[in-house]
Amino acid sequence: MIFGQQRDQFRQVFVDVWRKHCEGAPLEPLEQSIAAVIGAHPEYHGMLVEPDSLLRDFPVEGEGSNPFLHMGMHITIIEQITSDRPTGIQALYDALRDRFHDTHALEHAMMQCLAESLLEARDRNQPPDEQRYLSCVRLLQRPVL
Repeated sequence: MIFGQQRDQFRQVFVDVWRKHCEGAPLEPLEQSIAAVIGAHPEYHGMLVEPDSLLRDFPVEGEGSNPFLHMGMHITIIEQITSDRPTGIQALYDALRDRFHDTHALEHAMMQCLAESLLEARDRNQPPDEQRYLSCVRLLQRPVL
């Protein structure tokens, strides 16, 4: 995991990157990606400057979502595409870009597959099945009826 194992450390990365971005401070390449993801989610901007945002619990189910998890999944998708890991994800992403009205919507669709893959891996107590994940992403190419 690129942010470490601790929830607060993971969240602190987003808070720090957003602060640096707002201050106009130089950003490392990964920080630039994180700032772009945050920028695409204006609904989270206020939360990132709240002192208690690191401590807040977000329900797993029900109303709303965990903004840190949501943005972290965007970063995961971007990292997968950049590194082509699992192998073939970059080609699938490229093939799907024309089908979706924007890359943000495409990432959201891919995030559904990623979430399913991660939940399945957790339930089986095994690493994620990359081929099942890729199969799910391939299904996004199907025409919508």
